[in-house]
Amino acid sequence: MNLQRRDFVKTLASGAALGSSPSGRALGREAPGVNTGQGSDVVVVGAGAFGAWTAYHLHQAGHKVTLLDAYGPSSDRASSGGESRIIRMGYAADEIYTRMAMRALVLWKEFSARHDDPLFYPTGVLLLARENEPGSLATLATFEKLGVKHHKLNRRELEQNYPQFALGTANWGIFEPESGALMARRAIQSLVREMLAHGVQYAQGAVSTPAGSGRLESVRTSAGEAYQADVFVFACGPWLPKVFPNLLSQRIFPTRQEAFFFGALAGDSRFSPPAMPTWIDFADEIYGFPDLENRGIKISRDRHGVAFDPDTGERIVAAGSIATMRQIVARRFPALKDAPLLETRVCQYENTSNGDFLVDRHPDFSNVWLLGGGSGHGFKHGPAVGEYTAAKILEGSGVEPRFSLATKGTVQKRSVY
Repeated sequence: MNLQRRDFVKTLASGAALGSSPSGRALGREAPGVNTGQGSDVVVVGAGAFGAWTAYHLHQAGHKVTLLDAYGPSSDRASSGGESRIIRMGYAADEIYTRMAMRALVLWKEFSARHDDPLFYPTGVLLLARENEPGSLATLATFEKLGVKHHKLNRRELEQNYPQFALGTANWGIFEPESGALMARRAIQSLVREMLAHGVQYAQGAVSTPAGSGRLESVRTSAGEAYQADVFVFACGPWLPKVFPNLLSQRIFPTRQEAFFFGALAGDSRFSPPAMPTWIDFADEIYGFPDLENRGIKISRDRHGVAFDPDTGERIVAAGSIATMRQIVARRFPALKDAPLLETRVCQYENTSNGDFLVDRHPDFSNVWLLGGGSGHGFKHGPAVGEYTAAKILEGSGVEPRFSLATKGTVQKRSVY
């Protein structure tokens, strides 16, 4: 399932060209120009999964990059700041995201291999499904077409392989043996440290909304500091609607999300890898992780919460949410019925109206790119999204229509999971 760069950047599922991978060519004025004065070739605003990996690929192509972030890489407020994230290939018939995940997995594995503490755990990913479930059947067809390694399991095989699960109405499943879990917070912090050691500049500061139109010469922080560049990439996650309120406040929707960590009995290995995989049940809108690095069994709901402000929102789960999650845990994992709650997290999704990523130029600035809409399923794609975005910036070519600003509506109706 190794998807090489030349394959990944060849075409998207729609047939639209992705363009070549980032090269060492100069950022010519047409696309736009090389900075001959002070400053950077590119300023990337946002040191999360999308921004950090875009900075990485641009720097690898030989360009001078400055990375800015309001609170610091993988802060408690960041969408990339959680303990863990799933990397999976299954996206029903959406080949565009399966291909991106395949490419991203190659890059994540290479990155993790450079570090002593693993940033990727090959736990495998189990998708639980119901009879004739369209999305799961489409995932099987996509896996067959693209050569994704997988196993289809019937109810009896699920019960034999994963006796810790109470399957409920799920009667078959798909297991991706090469997929697994990414240690999100550590991964992004490690990536930024690696870039700083190789010449990428970093500064902390909240960037103000750019004024005017045409060509942007610099961005300013709330502290009054100015950063010049030839190209600016705004990859600031749930802050995108705040930085560009007129353009994005009705197209990107930050919502409150909660995650829970429960503890198994001492010595009970049924909830640790390899006995327990990372898993998803789309019909029940829930997913979870095995006990990774002794932090507990993580469970969360894949359902949009209420609107959330990433700056001022308090990150304490509601008492009612705890009671609901205890019921879910008891129903799904009977052995955890009385398990202690070890930790909770509040983060946010920042989906576009339809769940597709946003990778496009700003309509009012010739040298500004908008990159976001990833939370909920985007972290896994970070390396591939960064590679794709860098290629678009360096070539100045058109973007995949599904990633364009024009396809983002003002009504939240997510169709990508």
